[in-house]
Amino acid sequence: MQYVRLGRTGLEVSRIALGMMTYGTSQWRPWVLDGDAGKPVFQRAVELGVNFFDTADMYSAGESEVLTGRWVREFCRREEVVIATKVYFPVDLAFKGGASSAPKPAHVPNSSGLSRKRIFHAVDASLKRLGTDYIDLYQIHRWDEHTPIEETMEALHDVVKAGKARYIGASSMWAWQFARAQNVAKAHGWTPFVSMQNHYNLAYREEEREMIPLCRHQGVALLPWSPLARGFLAGNRTAADKQAAASSNSRAATDDIAQSYYYREADFKVVDAVSNVAAKRREKGSEVSNAEIAYAWLLHQAGVAAPIVGASKVAQIEAAVRACELQLTPQELQQLAAPYEQHPVLGHK
Repeated sequence: MQYVRLGRTGLEVSRIALGMMTYGTSQWRPWVLDGDAGKPVFQRAVELGVNFFDTADMYSAGESEVLTGRWVREFCRREEVVIATKVYFPVDLAFKGGASSAPKPAHVPNSSGLSRKRIFHAVDASLKRLGTDYIDLYQIHRWDEHTPIEETMEALHDVVKAGKARYIGASSMWAWQFARAQNVAKAHGWTPFVSMQNHYNLAYREEEREMIPLCRHQGVALLPWSPLARGFLAGNRTAADKQAAASSNSRAATDDIAQSYYYREADFKVVDAVSNVAAKRREKGSEVSNAEIAYAWLLHQAGVAAPIVGASKVAQIEAAVRACELQLTPQELQQLAAPYEQHPVLGHK
């Protein structure tokens, strides 16, 4: 396993981060692995040197955080690993205890967003579920247009100064919003964001317009989510699969991202390029998969610290880790990038 500093901090993270949304309860999403079903994947990740685990309070209504904390205690030394979690979306407990069919109120005050009240409550709740004294990387899951950014940044600064978080990060938003947040922090002497978790992969590269150059300029680490484009880059999809997936019980059926971004004609050309590079490697005796090529492309991009890998099988995390050792040639990088066509900018909500 390779390790890298998280942006300009001294924090060392593995070049692959294990995304914990896959683990929790299928009551929340039908594709989530229940209880300890995902433990072998986590254990294998640790064996391979992964020390970076990314979750959120909303995943499985907190159950993902519970499992993350439990497995860290079972397989890791706390001081060596990096636990990241997020705040913004409501933690929906309605489906628990047989209450999934109960009517939900249209709005529950202070249950979401990035107000001072919400952040202070959410961080304590996350610490309790994780069973730890501190969070290594506390991230805002989205931008809160209803709360002044000054209130949010001061609250996050106070969370850090209270010892409840070591660093803070952000996720998908407009570049001007991120720049504004960073400038507010700098102007007041508050803690700035050190990472940006954004939507970035070979099939969706709109972040290259503004956000990624901004992060590179500021030394902010990039932690791409959906590095395989919801599995699309694995090369086993057809145009007919979109409609089939929407009517199934798979992740795509409940995933607006998968339904909105991919399956365009140009997207399949990108997949073809990935498949061609992988095939030529195999012809030369190197057994590599589409997934490994797609991960490797991301790892070659300046500023990318660690893609957030969602794995439901041991073989999937093993493939991601192998990609860290895969050196792509300039010709291969050009071949992979060439077919891309611009997409509408989505994913900030």
